[in-house]
Amino acid sequence: MNILITGGSGFLGARLARTLLQQGRLSRAGAAAEPITSLTLTDRAPPPPDLASDPRVRQVGGDLLELVTSRALPAAGTDVIFHLAAAVSGECEADFDLGMRSNFAATHQLLEACRALGSRPVFVFASSLAVFGKQPGRPMPEPITDDTLPTPQSSYGIQKFIGEQLVADYARKGFVTGRSVRLMTVSVRPGRPNGAASGFLSGMIRDPLAGVRAQVPVAAATSVALASPARTIEGIVRAAETSDDRWGPLTGINLPSLRTSVGEMAAALEKVAGRDATALLDWTPDPAIERLVSTWPGDVRWERARGLGLGADASFEQVVRDYVRENAAAIKLPVR
Repeated sequence: MNILITGGSGFLGARLARTLLQQGRLSRAGAAAEPITSLTLTDRAPPPPDLASDPRVRQVGGDLLELVTSRALPAAGTDVIFHLAAAVSGECEADFDLGMRSNFAATHQLLEACRALGSRPVFVFASSLAVFGKQPGRPMPEPITDDTLPTPQSSYGIQKFIGEQLVADYARKGFVTGRSVRLMTVSVRPGRPNGAASGFLSGMIRDPLAGVRAQVPVAAATSVALASPARTIEGIVRAAETSDDRWGPLTGINLPSLRTSVGEMAAALEKVAGRDATALLDWTPDPAIERLVSTWPGDVRWERARGLGLGADASFEQVVRDYVRENAAAIKLPVR
């Protein structure tokens, strides 16, 4: 089994790589599981040392669009592609050309490169909850289901929805076995913040636990749909393993989400680390982020994912405790 992960040095890409290497085998679209013999990670940055030292891992650095346009990737014999690389929401709003190049053009050319392989690889596309949005002057559809018409209200969301449609058509034509999974906002992400408008939903937990102040730019009542890193990776892997019959329509599916509010997230932080943690939260509105977040859905249903045996996190408090356990070296406050 030969696998390619775009964005393979990023947080989710590296976590996906570790998960695949640890399990050692992968089922390709319902077929019998095969040993993973080669895992190619492509990114601008090098992979973490633990991945770079694994003999099964090959790293291809550089600009994804250039690599796939030149047909340097994917290599012949690639069985499964996890396409995670993307410019994130805040970046795409600030730089339209960056978003179109990274999210539209690179995805299109990667699919063209898969078509050229002629072997119908499994293509798992990391789409986003941002394909849904509240249209001006209209109420948000409640709830959001797998079949709700996407009405994205950001460049990032539009680019992700275009990607879903491209994957569906390339799958319909038999060029790839297409799987589009709509990722929820992933929290809690460790490490440094990225340019995503949703980044505060990790920062408001991660930073206080490290003894650092964090801005909360939206009201406490703001409703959000979240998923832990573990549940997110579980959904991405399940998509690659699922047969065509079980997957169903070629449209994207909503991965499982935990519905909560920003205020409830702060309350969970206080349960884990006390008032010393929540005292480090600065509830300072940011109109630009508020405008964008207000277009995102909070009530998301995921019946197709449930039918694949996937589930949501039990509680946000447990998500915080899992983060503390996995990132003990970064925790500076005492936890209960």
